[in-house]
Amino acid sequence: MELQNKIMLITYADSLGKNLSELSAALDKYFAKAIGGLHILPFFPSSGDRGFAPTRYDMVAPAFGDFSDIRALSKKYCLIFDFMVNHISRQSAYFKDYLKKGKDSPWRDLFLDWDAFWPPGRPTAEDVDVIYKRKPKAPVQEVTFADGSKGKVWCTFSDEQIDLDVRTDVTRCFIADTIASMCQNGAGLIRLDAFAYAVKKPGASCFFVEPEIWELLGWIGSLAAPLGAALLPEIHEHYSIQLKLAEKGYWVYDFALPMLVLHALYTGRGDRLRHWLDICPRRQFTTLDTHDGIGVVDVADLLTPEEIDQTKELLFARGANVKKKYNTAAYNNLDIYQINCTYYSALGDKDQAYLLARAIQFFAPGIPQVYYVGMLAGKNDIELLERTKEGRNINRHGYTLEELERETARPVVRQLLNLMAFRNTCPAFALDGEIETTAEGSRFCIIRRAGGVTARLDADLKTHAFSVEETRGGEIRRVL
Repeated sequence: MELQNKIMLITYADSLGKNLSELSAALDKYFAKAIGGLHILPFFPSSGDRGFAPTRYDMVAPAFGDFSDIRALSKKYCLIFDFMVNHISRQSAYFKDYLKKGKDSPWRDLFLDWDAFWPPGRPTAEDVDVIYKRKPKAPVQEVTFADGSKGKVWCTFSDEQIDLDVRTDVTRCFIADTIASMCQNGAGLIRLDAFAYAVKKPGASCFFVEPEIWELLGWIGSLAAPLGAALLPEIHEHYSIQLKLAEKGYWVYDFALPMLVLHALYTGRGDRLRHWLDICPRRQFTTLDTHDGIGVVDVADLLTPEEIDQTKELLFARGANVKKKYNTAAYNNLDIYQINCTYYSALGDKDQAYLLARAIQFFAPGIPQVYYVGMLAGKNDIELLERTKEGRNINRHGYTLEELERETARPVVRQLLNLMAFRNTCPAFALDGEIETTAEGSRFCIIRRAGGVTARLDADLKTHAFSVEETRGGEIRRVL
């Protein structure tokens, strides 16, 4: 199904029920009016990182179902598939063959040989220092081949995720085959996970390296477009990168919104949020929560360093059951760019504040995405966090069908689902419609207009009282 201007749900294949079949039934029963798109987080066989270390893309992990389940969902919803264009699992048949045969493997050029990448005598300490890293060491892993010899491969993320060499013919064929398979099986959008890391260049940051990154993106787009799919590059960094992508016509993420909304609701100030809503792209997907944490780096220069620190400290002070230690090595997390917490708990598990946050998101430019835990106003899952010692699992509770029956009956969830249904059906939210934002002290107002219809959000950022109204044909209707 083609992309619609309706709210998109983000979920794992086994988080609303235990598999794709139960997910489909749950969507039909509880959420049919609330969502119009579906991002199913990686459902391929994987060796780690909750699916983001795929071993292959030509099948669905058997525990979830098969491609017939995916194609059935694609008839109801525009689907997003994840393509980890930067890496693949060390447990993949490709990498195992490389370790077994070394230079004789047909897959040797799929991977980025660390030593061969650098000119003689390098890398220097300066070369390694300048690389944009997600862990406190060089992005390299030593491997042992079947004949006992040693080698080094580029490894940006975990040891399970071996980087691909996107310059080679072998990798380009692999990418082309993967894109074709995804499109044939129902992908309407393809999310390029960790895309900014894919291009490496000696002496560079190896993060969003221009102009080479544009060539790669354009080439992948040329594969997907004739097959009916668009691209969504996933990049957590300074908002200026999103503006660059948007200027070239790509869909982008609004990863700045989560911290800006928290800042507004914590401090009672809407000026920073209003500024962003005035300048942000229109062809974007808005988020408050995702399968990872609440992004911090994305809001640089939209909030001052002092305001960012203030917002982080207020999150730990006012959030429910969120602690700084959950973002440390003790919980397998040293990522300074994200804070592990559900969005509901970031707002103290308070219904009114949470509904206001969602109303702001739904009135913002773009198409809203709502993470499954957020759709159920989920609290921090401390039991899962402590049992696994994985910081991000605080926001990854798996709901049984019995839990869904109970959770969807909560007043806050019923109100949220009604608000989502309104966002999906009101013509005022057209992507090319008018938007007017006002911030005066703690008063915050967003007005959307299109098709002769007006939607209005009036809020007090200090008390979190708010109203949502729709005007059609001169008649005003209170929505919430």
